[in-house]
Amino acid sequence: MAEQGMTARPEIEPLDDSSVAAWRREFPVLARRTYLNSGSYGALALSVKAAMEDYLRLRLEEGADWGHWVGRNEAVRAGLAQLFGVRPAEIAVTTSASAGINAFASCLDFSGKRNRVVVSDFEFPTNGQIWHAQERRGAEVVHAPVADDGHIPVEHFERLIDERTRVVAVTHVCYRNGRRLDVEAIARIARERGALFMLDCYQSAGSQVLPLGELDVDVAVGGTLKYMLGTAGVGFMYVRESMIEQLVPTCTGWMAQRDPGAMDITGYDPAPDARRFESGTPPVVGCYATEAGLAILERAGMPAIEQRIVTLSGRCLDRLSNAGIATATPREDALRGPTVAIRSTNDVALVEQLAADGIVTSCRDGNVRASFHFYNDDSDIDALLAALERRRPLVVSS
Repeated sequence: MAEQGMTARPEIEPLDDSSVAAWRREFPVLARRTYLNSGSYGALALSVKAAMEDYLRLRLEEGADWGHWVGRNEAVRAGLAQLFGVRPAEIAVTTSASAGINAFASCLDFSGKRNRVVVSDFEFPTNGQIWHAQERRGAEVVHAPVADDGHIPVEHFERLIDERTRVVAVTHVCYRNGRRLDVEAIARIARERGALFMLDCYQSAGSQVLPLGELDVDVAVGGTLKYMLGTAGVGFMYVRESMIEQLVPTCTGWMAQRDPGAMDITGYDPAPDARRFESGTPPVVGCYATEAGLAILERAGMPAIEQRIVTLSGRCLDRLSNAGIATATPREDALRGPTVAIRSTNDVALVEQLAADGIVTSCRDGNVRASFHFYNDDSDIDALLAALERRRPLVVSS
């Protein structure tokens, strides 16, 4: 994926324990901080920095090269398709997950009997807010509630998904607590009852093998700034090929047309593939970064990345349990994503004090989030546990 003008990076062997030190040198922040914040923003790699500098070099030396930039956008489309095991024609390169959800929502008619939208109480605000905005168009939005154990069982969705349901739109991994929903089972129920299924995989894409083409998913959305190691300003939308023709968005733009170059202002002619869910000018700078981030995931290998994250997050949970520190994240591998949520008496204060110790985390809903990627190692867990022991009044005991 390297382009002329980019700084070449040394090849690194496929991911294993012996290569982690070399990979860590690709992310300079790891030499300065214990970085456990990939669930907010992935660490910046030298190759991603070089890609963005390549864009700046072209701007300074040549001014503009739209043909080249559109080519970078198409390279990102192809890279995303490869990552998710789907066809490039099923991928829209968007500017955010919000843009993808809005485009999808604009396709749907809520005036008939099927006007119900099922979401969950695990959703990121974007998903909940966009679907509630459709209430003005006749949608009825219902939430699958959290059970007493902190999880949302499949049965809670089964009670809500019925013949009135137009779409089921849920997150894969909850951003607040790292809990993973059983999306395969939920999608199966949606399919059996004639509803569309949309997956928000922002908190899982790039942290695990995610073969969207093999899942019973109609639409999936996410972005590249977290575990996909890109930057803000680039999102993605997967739409199952058999669904594309029947989904016609009214939220659109010139790059979503069959022929953007026609510059036709007299009508609307959407592209025949997933590009119809895009809108305006491509996110040029972000595409440089995203292409480089995807190259890292390809070099490291998604199966190895997933296994390393599962191992590190599980090891962290075991250490926390042994230390008597409460978490909101389940220990079972199948029930969690890459984030370990640590219960806190004052999550904002704890994040600030951890930062003073050189440990970068984030907080949501009373939990401090330690989000693992493949570039983390045991020294990061050691630093986190030692710092939490020094801040015992700010953690909840188990």
